[in-house]
Amino acid sequence: MVHNNVIQIGLDAVRGVCVNDVRGEQKPEEARKGNVTYGIDDTPPWYLCIFMALQHYLTMIGAIVAIPFILCPALCMEETDPDRSNIISTMIFVTGLITWLQATFGCRLPIVQGGTISFLVPTLAILNLPAWKCPEEEILVAMSTEERRQVWTSRMCELSGAIAVAALFQLFLGYFGVIGSLLRFVTPLTIAPTVALVGLTLFDHAAEAASQQWGIAAGTFILLTIFSQCMTNVNIPTLSYNRDSGCTVAWFPLFKLFPVLLTIIIMWAVCGILTVTGVFPPEHPARTDLKVNIIEDAPWFRIPYPGQWGAPTVSVAGVLGMLAGVLACTVESISYYPTTARMCGAPPPPLHAINRGLGTEGLGTALAGLWGSGNGTNTFGENVGAIGVTKVGSRRVVQFAAGLMVLQGVVGKLGAVFIIIPQPVVGGLFCVMFGMISAFGLSALQYVDLNSSRNLYIIGFSLFFPLVLTRWMAAHSGVIHTGLEALDAVLQVLLSTSILVGGAVGCLLDNVIPGTDEERGLAAWAKEMSLEAAGASDDGDTYDFPIGMSLIRRWKWTYYLPFMPTYEKGKFTALFIKKKL
Repeated sequence: MVHNNVIQIGLDAVRGVCVNDVRGEQKPEEARKGNVTYGIDDTPPWYLCIFMALQHYLTMIGAIVAIPFILCPALCMEETDPDRSNIISTMIFVTGLITWLQATFGCRLPIVQGGTISFLVPTLAILNLPAWKCPEEEILVAMSTEERRQVWTSRMCELSGAIAVAALFQLFLGYFGVIGSLLRFVTPLTIAPTVALVGLTLFDHAAEAASQQWGIAAGTFILLTIFSQCMTNVNIPTLSYNRDSGCTVAWFPLFKLFPVLLTIIIMWAVCGILTVTGVFPPEHPARTDLKVNIIEDAPWFRIPYPGQWGAPTVSVAGVLGMLAGVLACTVESISYYPTTARMCGAPPPPLHAINRGLGTEGLGTALAGLWGSGNGTNTFGENVGAIGVTKVGSRRVVQFAAGLMVLQGVVGKLGAVFIIIPQPVVGGLFCVMFGMISAFGLSALQYVDLNSSRNLYIIGFSLFFPLVLTRWMAAHSGVIHTGLEALDAVLQVLLSTSILVGGAVGCLLDNVIPGTDEERGLAAWAKEMSLEAAGASDDGDTYDFPIGMSLIRRWKWTYYLPFMPTYEKGKFTALFIKKKL
């Protein structure tokens, strides 16, 4: 039996052994786990879980913090407004709650759910509408503190209501199995452009952060490359203790488990040394003392709560605009589920897990809106990339990470410590993580025939055209005039979201242009994206609920619910089909 203690000598050899059945063939579950240090159901020691969870936390914190820096100016907030840090704490607090819910009772994959850039596009489109544009600067300056607060809180309430109502669409489609029934149209040629464009369209954010100090950024991704790719088999001697043998020297796979954390610590220390010695001039973006005031201004203890900025308001324009962000996130998450399962050594997610995951994501977005985060929730591509880098896909690690996020959301100064990571270090991490996301998207092409001119046409057009269209839309934001402001905002958002355009183009062309199943890779893809839902087995399953399964198996009515582990495909829809006499 494989031992769970990673400090045991020969761990990698044991993990790499292929267990054969009586015919000498490799079992599918062992084949999946061959390149994973910790699989989805593995439970590392608690002390390792804490450090590996910290890696996930540090991976997502940069993206979470970046959102308010774009959102707050659009809300007409002052740069010195202390509520900026409260918005950040709220986002991280909600991220922790939804991440734990998703990993424990949702799709049960080790994915982090949090704020997403996909919601910023519709958010900015809504705030650019005449009713919500910021007043002139001289008018804002003349306002009192209370009047200025009323300006941004009214806009936040509009966003909160729009996000919460639009999320009900995803919640309904997920829990009632509507999206799951459409998965047969989500083929590898839909997955590839959708996921690849997430990384490709984020290059502006990576470039903006890395270009602030290319030396530090380069040092970051060089170290991360060395640790995660070149030194994975290098173990370091450590002292361990057990009751039987006492203190012994064991070999610990430090670089294999903590490449991201090690890189951040080393490069942060380098920035600190260059700051103290005066190499970086005052106000340089790589200085470690640039954001110390964030720690000073952050409260020690504050619990975010729903409606903390006021009662959410709802408008048609806001809901329709946010609906585009919800659709984009839905397509993106569908793409991540089988990718994440493959990376963490899990079987393909069954239909009920996909339905439940998307429904839980919709629930999370609704809660994020009601809590006043100004954003929704989506699967964090950065953390999916982190699983690929570290080879740690344990669900327990992500649950620990969710606990850290909730703790940080309550203890403001704790999170502020991580927020002050120098931006060039974050940019260097983004160069690797966003590249990993694009690579995993393109890896879906392994299932299709790349010698087919049909497939090459679809791949090329679905990748290139969205980049062209969205870049043009960004430069011509007021080009759409239908006579209806709400419709203008919706069309602007839809055509400005590259992942939505790319996924729609790839899906449409692949399902319209003639091609054989072998050419399109459908047979091979079916093994990754399982669309079966035969019900949970008595022996338990990766995607079963952690508690109550014996009771659920006895309730026959659960076989009709598309989000239950016992769901049997076709039973729910059969209830709405009129039987022939």
